[in-house]
Amino acid sequence: MIKLTVNGESHSLDVDPSMPLLWVLRDVLKLTGTKYGCGIAVCGSCNVLVDGSPVRSCITPASSVQGKSITTIEKVESPVAAAVQGAWEKHDVVQCGYCQSGQIMSAIALLEKNPSPSDADIDEAFEGNLCRCHTYVRIREAVHTAAQSLATEGGAA
Repeated sequence: MIKLTVNGESHSLDVDPSMPLLWVLRDVLKLTGTKYGCGIAVCGSCNVLVDGSPVRSCITPASSVQGKSITTIEKVESPVAAAVQGAWEKHDVVQCGYCQSGQIMSAIALLEKNPSPSDADIDEAFEGNLCRCHTYVRIREAVHTAAQSLATEGGAA
């Protein structure tokens, strides 16, 4: 049995300890917002937050995150998350949308740690998050907008 805390809820799961977290989330817990992209941790579509940091769930064994807090796109609820989601909408970041849950999770993690990131900070935080539609410029603009929103309006995007 593996015990995981996902989106604030405790789960005791009878799964292979080496099963990737992505498949535990999608197939066992039915949380399908986290996407499968490459399966080798190079695209970022499968990002979830583990203790507040983005983690590639496609290569993370479920057993390695026991005792940690796992947050998926379904339950990101904070002023930072609201600002990011509002900025994403304002800048029309989403095209096909496939990578967006991973991109949003990376943005939230960045702004939680660095509320006023530079372009270089954003580029570094998003390195390895691939977007097939190439909305990178809008992603960067949206992160800056979310940061400004948090600084000036207390989180309203």
